[in-house]
Amino acid sequence: MSQPTDAPRPASFNCLWCGRPHQPRTASDLELFAQLCPDCVGRAQDNEFLRYRLREGLQARAAAERSDIVDDTAAMKAYYSARAPEYDAYYAGASLEPLQRAVFQADLDAATLWLDSLPWRGEIVELAAGTGWWSPLIAQKGELSIYDISEHVLERARDRLLAHGLRAHIHVRDAWTEPDRAVDGLFIGLWLSHVRPERLAEFLGLVRRWLKPGGLFAFIDEAPGLDYTPTEDGLQPRQLADGRRFAVPKAYHAPEDLAEGLRRVGCVEVDVSATSRHFVLGRAVAG
Repeated sequence: MSQPTDAPRPASFNCLWCGRPHQPRTASDLELFAQLCPDCVGRAQDNEFLRYRLREGLQARAAAERSDIVDDTAAMKAYYSARAPEYDAYYAGASLEPLQRAVFQADLDAATLWLDSLPWRGEIVELAAGTGWWSPLIAQKGELSIYDISEHVLERARDRLLAHGLRAHIHVRDAWTEPDRAVDGLFIGLWLSHVRPERLAEFLGLVRRWLKPGGLFAFIDEAPGLDYTPTEDGLQPRQLADGRRFAVPKAYHAPEDLAEGLRRVGCVEVDVSATSRHFVLGRAVAG
């Protein structure tokens, strides 16, 4: 939560524990949300009530910060639900000229072989799974759960798994939902480029919370096109075959930014690379 330098200071309060009056410096001060003075915040480790108030304050401040963030959930759900019948045309390179399609298919094969080579094991989660293009490969490596915000794309993912004689736990779930457990592996395909730059650190923190220590995270994402120009509102227009138009968040993160972001949230053995033209490949281990 940003605070202009000339913004008025919030009103003072009396500390809930010691009763001492305190004047917060800015509207984002943790002391204001916890209603504790700085001295009592510093003693929270040794007092159950102070720990409780500190947790409440952290949650309240996080909620206030999120209220300033654009929520793209509804737009993403509407678009991918509508796009479900034609989603897989992307993997066929249907919109590309023959020479471009050959390069795309070579890159797609390279990405698939890379994903298959990773040391998957145990319980694995796939977020924003879409129609499950990558799911059959990962389902052979461990116990897979696949999640997506759209039930329409998950129906196609289920059919794809059944066609391969494979099973997975399939549930509707937003990729931004806080993890309900820690798992051995997490995969995300073609999703990180839907995360706005100002929220990338937040999402990578969520990635880390999905993983047990030593757990494997991997992602495959799109590389920017040669003519890509970021838009001011961060939205990319999309049109379906039937003419319907949508706008979805799109931001192609530089490989070095993704690598640094993963290190910042506590991942090690970070490696982010690219195919010849179309994909960014990344892996990391939870420290």
